[in-house]
Amino acid sequence: MISPLPWNRLLSSLPLFPDTDALTAQPVCAPAVTAAVARLAAEDDAEARGAVFTRIEVVEFILDLVGYTPDRPLHACRLLEPAAGCGEFLRVAVRRLLAAWRAAGSPGDTDILAVLGPALQAVELHHDSCRRARAALGEELAAAGIGADTAQALIRQWLRQGDFLLSALPASFDFVVGNPPYVRQELIPPVLLAEYRRRYATLYDRADLYVPFIERALSLLAAGGRLGFICPDRWMKNRYGGPLRRLVAEGFHLQAVIDMDETPAFHSEVAAYPAIVVIARARPGRTRIAHRPPLDAGVLGPLAAALQAAAKPDPSLPEVREQQLVCLRGSDAPWLLDTDARTNLIRRIEAGFPLLEATGCRVGIGVATGADRVFIGDYASLDVEPQRKLPLAMTADLESGELRWRGLGVVNPFGDDGRLVDLRDWPRLRAYLERHRDVIAARHCARKSPGNWYRTIDRIHPALAAEPKLLIPDIKGSAHVVHEPGRLYPHHNLYYVTATAWDLHALQAVLLSGLTRAFIASYSTRMRGGYLRFQAQYLRRLRLPYWHELAGPLRQELIHAARSRDLAACDRAVAQLYGLSAAEQAELLAQR
Repeated sequence: MISPLPWNRLLSSLPLFPDTDALTAQPVCAPAVTAAVARLAAEDDAEARGAVFTRIEVVEFILDLVGYTPDRPLHACRLLEPAAGCGEFLRVAVRRLLAAWRAAGSPGDTDILAVLGPALQAVELHHDSCRRARAALGEELAAAGIGADTAQALIRQWLRQGDFLLSALPASFDFVVGNPPYVRQELIPPVLLAEYRRRYATLYDRADLYVPFIERALSLLAAGGRLGFICPDRWMKNRYGGPLRRLVAEGFHLQAVIDMDETPAFHSEVAAYPAIVVIARARPGRTRIAHRPPLDAGVLGPLAAALQAAAKPDPSLPEVREQQLVCLRGSDAPWLLDTDARTNLIRRIEAGFPLLEATGCRVGIGVATGADRVFIGDYASLDVEPQRKLPLAMTADLESGELRWRGLGVVNPFGDDGRLVDLRDWPRLRAYLERHRDVIAARHCARKSPGNWYRTIDRIHPALAAEPKLLIPDIKGSAHVVHEPGRLYPHHNLYYVTATAWDLHALQAVLLSGLTRAFIASYSTRMRGGYLRFQAQYLRRLRLPYWHELAGPLRQELIHAARSRDLAACDRAVAQLYGLSAAEQAELLAQR
């Protein structure tokens, strides 16, 4: 067995993360934190507690992937399920545990607690789910012929009700499996969120709750132990997953990633794209990748074997690839899990061209107000001074792929100097805002700074409205990169790109091309329906030649392709711009 990097030594090189003792022997919580946990434990809203239950075929597949199979001495191992739900994983784990124990020559009932008691540990926060999980375990043990008293003693030892992120647990498990809760931060009580942030450095930026679940689960793995989770794939690419990617890259081996897009892995539909990850406490190595397996035991069984095999994957299994992820020590860079051809193309371009913003371009996002129904309305009818409103570009103005302004505007409480205006100087603005004061002052940003109660969440820079720009919707499936000549201010669902050197139409051709889509698809998280997120963090990763290096004919070809909205012409011009080979062009065409 490969000796992993010691956890304490790893963490000493990463002062960002708390030490193992802090994760296992959790200190007593403050009364306010305990009360918040109690409220969540009684919560009936499944969304608020991230309750999405896993299909049995997926449960079996994950247990196979981590090697929790009855042909091994499972009674001598330890398995952890940190979010037990109603017992989906536990039921299957118990069946396998009992089969392995009996295959080893199971002793009498008097020894069951001593032998099997330490083999399983599960935690579930929700009271009713925990009750159902205990009942499910009781059914499994009764069906296996385990006496009622012994069964109840085992269940008490195996399953505890509580918050996994705050519970004291042993620090050594051979297997950690499950479906951690997917809960947005705004659904977590502030006092509890603050406690989570204090304990878990991976709860960074807008990270969802499953991220610290992975962090803590990894801290509890024994040497050579494996984690198998099904969870959203977003952490592998986006900003909030950076600290967790860094942690995995430092001291673990991402052994397998199985993309579950379009696979009905759960009993209910989810908006986020799920993936199964298998992470071992071992030295980093190559990662095996599979895409969209059908929920068929005849497929999933051989696939799990292929993903675990010591030898290279059988070439007759086209759904399995092996790749060396660029997981550099100390790096939180996004992980590219696409086809080798596309990954190689993107790496080549990244090595040969500067970042987009290094060529004189700038990426930004429009204004968030925190109260759109007050700050945004029909431009002509907004009852404020003309200098205190701006015509506003909305996502709906770009639905056709061209700009068709619907006449909305935004109230602007900022002067040209970037400071809030004095309402005494603007009587119509003051009267308008005072009429809506209850709504405006109730916003979080207003409560934080009562003296500036009338500001928008984002500062408005009026000069941006007059600057020519490209507008790009956040979420889109087809090419929507629209030239705005310098009349409108963008709303917060729109990203914009301005340029001081590049011609904006030529830049528009690049952004409309299949190459840009390939970049975004590689780095972006996908949404249901195949939509991509064209966020600033991904747009800033684009590479671009310097404008002065382009020959005149190529400049004109790019400009003409964008003006005519000819996507094939955009692709041809961009292929010339980056020197793409015929094979690389074919790869991009396949991704359209």
